Amino acid sequence: MGFDFNVILSKQDALLSGIAMTIFVWVVGTLFAAVIGFVIATARRYGGVVVDKALTVPIEVIRGTPFLVQLFLLYFGGPYIGLSLDALPAGLLALSVYGAAYFAEIFRAGYQSVPPGHVEAAECLGFTRIQIIRNILLPEMALLVIPPSVNMAIILLKETALLSLITVPEMTMTASAIGSQEYAFVEAMVLIALVYWVLVELAGLLGRLAEKKLSRYRLAKA
Repeated sequence: MGFDFNVILSKQDALLSGIAMTIFVWVVGTLFAAVIGFVIATARRYGGVVVDKALTVPIEVIRGTPFLVQLFLLYFGGPYIGLSLDALPAGLLALSVYGAAYFAEIFRAGYQSVPPGHVEAAECLGFTRIQIIRNILLPEMALLVIPPSVNMAIILLKETALLSLITVPEMTMTASAIGSQEYAFVEAMVLIALVYWVLVELAGLLGRLAEKKLSRYRLAKA
């Protein structure tokens, strides 16, 4: 029995469905994670010492434990506290919360990278806190947070493979099932690797384009 990629490609409808599910979970999970992370970072910056300390604890717990453990605790342990979720919402929630802890640190570092004098100057001019965030902090830190944000998005993409363990029908689960049924497991893994690689390269390309466009925008404004 030799290497035969056509065995896998003959199931293209199922494969495309799995790939679409992977992209959906990745994009939605990453967006939610980035938004939650930004809110957490902003709350830690302006919420005072108590809020900062209170939010530090869950962030450190999430960053200090494997995503797989968090996923299993949410999906299998949730019903013990009345939180019973289907596989897809459980996977999305777990991915969003896991990513949010890292995005919160990325945005916190971004906030700290802005020179305090810029914020103080805006305060002297009578800017409100929201205006300072929108007009001073976000534009200045955006260029700095793009590279780590892209890296985080790539990490979340790879973590989507673990959602197959709670039966989310994403790419890894679909290809593995086809590989087992057709006795073509190696071909299935090669296909998965190729698709992940293409998606990672695409994310990197989009990140570089965003970085270049933002650099030109800042130069034009300077």
